[in-house]
Amino acid sequence: MSLTHIHTPIQIGGIQIPNRVVRTAHATNLGGGSMSDALIDYHLARAKGGTGLSIVEILSVHPTSPATLNVFSPGIEDGYRRLVEAIRPHGMRLFQQLWHGGHNALPLDGSPPWSASDVPSPTIGVTPIPMTQAMIDEVIAAYAQTARQCERWGLDGVEIHCAHGYLPAQFLSTNANRREDDYGGSFENRVRFLLQLVTAVREAVSRNFAVGVRLAPDLGVQGIGPAEIAQVVEVLESRQLIDFVDISLGDYHSFPKLIGGMHEPMGYEMPTSARIARTCQTTTIVTGRFRTLEEADQVIRAGDADMVALTRAQIADPDLVRKTLAGHPEQVRPCIACNQGCVGGLLGPAGRMGCAVNPAVGAESTLEDAALPPAASPRRVLVIGGGPAGMEAARVAALRGHRVVLAEAQADLGGCIRLAAMALTRHGMGDITTWLEQEIYRLGVEVRLSSYLGLEDILAEAPDAVILATGSTPRMDGVQLSNPGEPIAGIEQPHVISSWDLLLDSARPLPDSAVVIDDVGHYEGIAAAEHLLGKGVKVTYLSRHAAFAPLVEPALMTEPALQRLSRGPFVPLLRSRAVAIERDAVTVLPTYLASADHAPSRVEAGLVVLVSHNRANRGLAAELEPHGIPLQVVGDANSPRFLQSAIREGRMAGIAV
Repeated sequence: MSLTHIHTPIQIGGIQIPNRVVRTAHATNLGGGSMSDALIDYHLARAKGGTGLSIVEILSVHPTSPATLNVFSPGIEDGYRRLVEAIRPHGMRLFQQLWHGGHNALPLDGSPPWSASDVPSPTIGVTPIPMTQAMIDEVIAAYAQTARQCERWGLDGVEIHCAHGYLPAQFLSTNANRREDDYGGSFENRVRFLLQLVTAVREAVSRNFAVGVRLAPDLGVQGIGPAEIAQVVEVLESRQLIDFVDISLGDYHSFPKLIGGMHEPMGYEMPTSARIARTCQTTTIVTGRFRTLEEADQVIRAGDADMVALTRAQIADPDLVRKTLAGHPEQVRPCIACNQGCVGGLLGPAGRMGCAVNPAVGAESTLEDAALPPAASPRRVLVIGGGPAGMEAARVAALRGHRVVLAEAQADLGGCIRLAAMALTRHGMGDITTWLEQEIYRLGVEVRLSSYLGLEDILAEAPDAVILATGSTPRMDGVQLSNPGEPIAGIEQPHVISSWDLLLDSARPLPDSAVVIDDVGHYEGIAAAEHLLGKGVKVTYLSRHAAFAPLVEPALMTEPALQRLSRGPFVPLLRSRAVAIERDAVTVLPTYLASADHAPSRVEAGLVVLVSHNRANRGLAAELEPHGIPLQVVGDANSPRFLQSAIREGRMAGIAV
């Protein structure tokens, strides 16, 4: 690999950046509303890993739009000064993103949001107050004062968030701006708020303090297109107001485009971003699912940008830059763009960002590889099962100095992730198990494939500790969680199969129609439906849930999947359950109706795929318990869940042994 640009320094205004690798602003909520030790440690790990520039997540400038960090929160200054003090010795530069959500945020006092007009947000749905001149002046002054404070705290620059449908974009877009005064109508009027805002910020700070904007086409009909974004940049550059432009894509009407999943190709934003960047005179930053320095270098080499963001890639591995420049890109833990831990964690029940492949996110000081204590006394550790939980446990135990044997019953490592990677658009799932496999071999783990171990085999190994990672198997008992006392009649028939059967048996003859019964609501049901559609089968998707695949909605996976599924004969039936399976049909009832009182409808199906919660393969645990060998059960063998839980439990087992 020969890099030509990405590792070289660049000047933004008066600030020298050591390389062209950027971490764009991304909400984490690791601080729980403050600049906490956990959030500082998160950024510090990436500074040590060699990142050139980090843009800290949104800092709200005004109480009408609270965020995960707020300039008006007590004690915020002390946290920022500690952040700057921690980062400075490592050379990474820090910019702060300044933010007001407009109609996308609810004020602290419970009043309606402020916006350009009375057009509600697609997410909050509360009609906002059209801002008066006094409100406009107050918010602009708040931006300027916040920028002034950021410079005083020791940061190197600010980025004004004018993208993704937030307040400046609401003034700019005719979809949100219906004003008839000096701030509405023509482009010159709609850009006025943004122009006044950037001018106020520029005047509030010194000339050596970097000032930039984040802008994005919103992909909406009559929204803000690439040509208009380029026009905005031209206005700002002509007045010498900005030092850089950070170009993104989408808004809440096209939310999955903001953080494209693994169904999107590398550089998926570049068709619009490059078009804008090539018109800019100031430094440009682009993003869009880049994972390696080589990919980023190609963008700069082609003249499509000056700097490239590898944001999720450095969530997955904070040492991406350091490892790559040291000549070991193969050791970089890959981001698989599943979105389940990052945005999925933030928008899901946890309410904070994590990472499906990197359990140390948010706990870098204790869980990152460099922080793991070496084994006080090396032990012989037997790991049974070579899926993601078992391989992570083996990797961490070996990293700490233990002698590790990993036994896998199958001929290949990877566990059920090998199945997940067979699904359309999901081949990237296998990247993490490929990396884990490489790492355990590199660290000297003794790997035994096609090795099924029973109790006597385990005892014969005389291990000092056992980690059981034997996974799970599909539960085909026909129980649906909406009506657990009424298992599906006819579930035992040969044309009723699991998603595993469907993906593994590529030679299976398929009928004209099939029903996918999804009792889980994660990606497995999507994968089964999409696989069948790809084979020309008409699919009815049956689920007890009120929404389609709700467990991957926070990961922004459902809408892109529905767009793909809508191209074929696909019929979703939600809040529904299967009552009985016949040879060529499934009888169906809404979950809220009783079988005794209502006649079911009939759906044609020559094949039925049941997606239900798996059953843990933990029989060995009970057999081992009387023998007194220290035992940990991890991943699906502990409880069938998803990748993030499996890798986290593997990590914790490797630490605990």
